Amino acid sequence: MKAMRALAPAHRQKIAAGMAATAFALAAGWALLPHGGRQEAVAWFNDLCSTMSRPMFASAPAPAGSPAAARPATSPKVISCEPLPNVPGKSVTTMLVDFPPMAYSPAHRHPGSVTAIILEGTIRSQLAGSPPGDYRVGETFFEPPGTLHLFAENPDPVRPARLAAVFVADENCGPLVLPP
Repeated sequence: MKAMRALAPAHRQKIAAGMAATAFALAAGWALLPHGGRQEAVAWFNDLCSTMSRPMFASAPAPAGSPAAARPATSPKVISCEPLPNVPGKSVTTMLVDFPPMAYSPAHRHPGSVTAIILEGTIRSQLAGSPPGDYRVGETFFEPPGTLHLFAENPDPVRPARLAAVFVADENCGPLVLPP
């Protein structure tokens, strides 16, 4: 019993020394990071912690007032809409969609078929009945008409993302996004 008591303080000293060395190494690493690297590290930790209240693979819009609800929105821009001469009553619309860092697009539908092509960054997207997927530069995903698009997001806390969307829908180039 006396031997156990004698070892306990030594064991505690080793643990304390290990914790102090780890804290020192972390502090030194932090001090050596360039300012931009520190900002990226803080953003990364902030993103990691925010997933505790909103799963990264959330399949529904964030509740009002939650940290996720304050995320940036996507920025769509229609760049062309042309009637399809060989498909009466239909048109093809091309759109660019910018996703600032951490941008989030809640549940929605599209009236026509959509092909998305990732031009920059990573887009995380999920359609009803499918698992979420991460799509990178040069990859595509397809949405059949009227399918519930549960969400799309840029999961990167620092880098923007961008996609081109090609819609085949009614000739009038009407609304391209419908409520869920």
